[in-house]
Amino acid sequence: MKKIILIITVLCCFACGEQQETASLEAMEKDIQTIIEDTPGDFGIAFKLLDDSGSQLLINEKEVFHAASTMKTPVMIEIYKQAGSGQIALDDSVLILNEFKSIVDGSPYSMDLGVDSQEGLYERIGKKATVYELMYQMIIKSSNLATNILIERVGAENVTQTMRELGAADIQVLRGVEDLKAFDAGLSNTTTALDMMLIMKAIATGEAVGQEESRQMMDILYDQYYKDLIPKLLPETVKIAHKTGAITGVQHDTAILTLPDGRSYVLVILTKNLTDLAAGKQAIAEISKLIYDFVSGENS
Repeated sequence: MKKIILIITVLCCFACGEQQETASLEAMEKDIQTIIEDTPGDFGIAFKLLDDSGSQLLINEKEVFHAASTMKTPVMIEIYKQAGSGQIALDDSVLILNEFKSIVDGSPYSMDLGVDSQEGLYERIGKKATVYELMYQMIIKSSNLATNILIERVGAENVTQTMRELGAADIQVLRGVEDLKAFDAGLSNTTTALDMMLIMKAIATGEAVGQEESRQMMDILYDQYYKDLIPKLLPETVKIAHKTGAITGVQHDTAILTLPDGRSYVLVILTKNLTDLAAGKQAIAEISKLIYDFVSGENS
């Protein structure tokens, strides 16, 4: 009899815990919706706990957004995939050039020095760098020049196909950066919050190429230079591997976060049509803090 009572008690506690988590998740979603409603612009959000519960929150998760620089993470995955198959090597030497071909008609175009976020590479045009060095700058400083060199190396179509293999059904990596003819023709890289969540989850769980490759990608993402979105309001004790993206009216952050106790989660926040940049960035930071509080139990 005592054993039966104990089992019933355990089951009741488990059920109560699930009910409390559901209520907490619903309260968090309500608070997030309030932030979204108070911020001019459109949001796509995908959050998933990387534990047995699999708790998640999806808001406009299949809405299509300009990928901006978030597409550089898929490019990194493709580089590691091709390195693993022997097609390229991370220590291959690559000539740094500033001339690329438009996907519209093959006509040449060059990057604008005043636009690229990693201008240091321009000082090395005509010289060489390794694939790894270019990839590292593509992620941590979002170098557009490095991105275009690497996309020509691995192929945009291969990047998209690899994302399909990871379960990302809608992301489209069509081209490099600043291909204005393609932009005018409506040919831009696009993604959804759901797809970016699946991609970041694959890295976090070692399913993006392999365990060792995913670990190396995490190490690069940890070195992200731009930290004014998802990390802004979080304690420094939280480890954050992430990639941001921004163009006019757009601010994105895609992250894998690990708490000091080892709990991890993926958070993707995409935006578009922002009319107040500062308000949009603050909204992203506040949404991130709400989700951190939910995971850490600080508001429970």
